[in-house]
Amino acid sequence: MATSAQPVSSTTSAVATGEAQPRLRRINWGMTGRIAGVVIVTFIALAPFYWTIITSIKDSLEVVASPPTLFPHSFTLESYISDFGGGSTFFTRDLINSFVVAVITTVLCVVLGSLCAYAIARMRFFGKSATLAIILAVTMFPIIVLVGPLFVVFTNLGIYNTYAALIIPDLVFTLPLTVWFLTSFFRDLPADLEEAALVDGDTRLGAFRHVIVPLAAPGVFTTAILAFIYTWNDFLFGLTMTSDPNGAQTVTVAITLFGGQFTIPWGQIAAAAVIVTIPLVIMVLLFQRRIVSGLTAGAVKG
Repeated sequence: MATSAQPVSSTTSAVATGEAQPRLRRINWGMTGRIAGVVIVTFIALAPFYWTIITSIKDSLEVVASPPTLFPHSFTLESYISDFGGGSTFFTRDLINSFVVAVITTVLCVVLGSLCAYAIARMRFFGKSATLAIILAVTMFPIIVLVGPLFVVFTNLGIYNTYAALIIPDLVFTLPLTVWFLTSFFRDLPADLEEAALVDGDTRLGAFRHVIVPLAAPGVFTTAILAFIYTWNDFLFGLTMTSDPNGAQTVTVAITLFGGQFTIPWGQIAAAAVIVTIPLVIMVLLFQRRIVSGLTAGAVKG
């Protein structure tokens, strides 16, 4: 009996091995495709930034070498030193100008946008739907169409080449997005909390400040980050509404002025691009959780 059972055991083992081999060779093509897609998208997104970084740390000879070097053979901070020293006399001043314009615009967007969005979300008045439609239509308006009229208006008002000439246009195009985003966020907050505050004797503005603002912090914070990024990256208004480097010229415009008559300092331009990008990268990395929570807030109900 023992001898006759041996072949059965061997056959069973062989069958089990034969069934296991196809399972081991099976590939999860769905997961593989998703990973490959993430790798490709990440490479496309980071490749320009990588090239800008290595260009900024190469010496002047390697920058113009042909064929270009994918991995730098030299390392120098000369381009960064030139940006703040002799490469562009006004680069530091323009960097400060961009920061001032972005901060003021962001604060105004958050304050005015929050009040406007709260009124639209909670109060009933005639033309509410038309107001929201007009606000959304402003964001679709081509910016280049307004450059000429704004130039004439600001010149006649005497505010050309000042902070106001940059803050007003940026506020016009950033505020509608702020209102639209915060309106949908305020609508998802329960109205019972405000009613309880009103019953306790608080005013409508006090209920907004003491109850709604703390609850809406993720959405307000996300809106502020997006407004700051939009204003910081603005180039068109900075180019057309300023002409004097001693005025309110922004850093995005200053980068275009690095080129000389006979040569183009690619290293200094790349270093300036890295310097301008670093604040945004740090901001997103530090507050990425708040940004994600603000963007996804109110997406799921129940």
